[in-house]
Amino acid sequence: MTTVRKAPSFELLEIAGPAGRLECQRLASALDETVGIALVAHPNPTEGGTFNNKIVHTLAKTLSRMGYVAYCPNLRGVGKSEGTHSRGEFEPDDMASVLAHARSEHPQLSRLTLAGFSFGTLVQSRLRQRLADHEVESMILVGPAVSRYDFPTVPANTLVIHGEADEVIALESVLDWARPQDLPVVVAPGVGHFFHGKLPLLADLVNRFWHP
Repeated sequence: MTTVRKAPSFELLEIAGPAGRLECQRLASALDETVGIALVAHPNPTEGGTFNNKIVHTLAKTLSRMGYVAYCPNLRGVGKSEGTHSRGEFEPDDMASVLAHARSEHPQLSRLTLAGFSFGTLVQSRLRQRLADHEVESMILVGPAVSRYDFPTVPANTLVIHGEADEVIALESVLDWARPQDLPVVVAPGVGHFFHGKLPLLADLVNRFWHP
């Protein structure tokens, strides 16, 4: 029987990226068994987004409680990570390097989940395009920034969560993006882009609706 152990704390590590050093936070599985790898991408760094974002940490902790080891990097030009922010053009390269590092640390783990918030959803969606279907079990996109970027389509089993009152990315634009894909969107009633005061709700939505 799998049991939950004491909640782990975030560890800081450095990863070699294509533009130089990437600093990354790693959160071990909160279970006595590690079932997979999760990569979590932060929001727009030009608006203060880093790996310390509260939604990033909520996603990482939620996935940790499900048995995943979570990697939350600062992408290029953020914090102490080297390189220059490129509005999503080269950040998928950074995340690919984090994935390679995670796989080298956990070669026995085949399950992979990509998660992101706002700008981070673009990075993960573009990384997903490079990977074969058998490499990724699912994606979790919170507040996808579909109206700000040339946003790709995503697999049918992607969990999309969006606030009804999102003041940054209008819910209507997310529905317009999702509709041609027949992609369901989980709407958090009355919630804004940053889920202020609603982080437990976000964790609950992931627990209820995510089916890897």
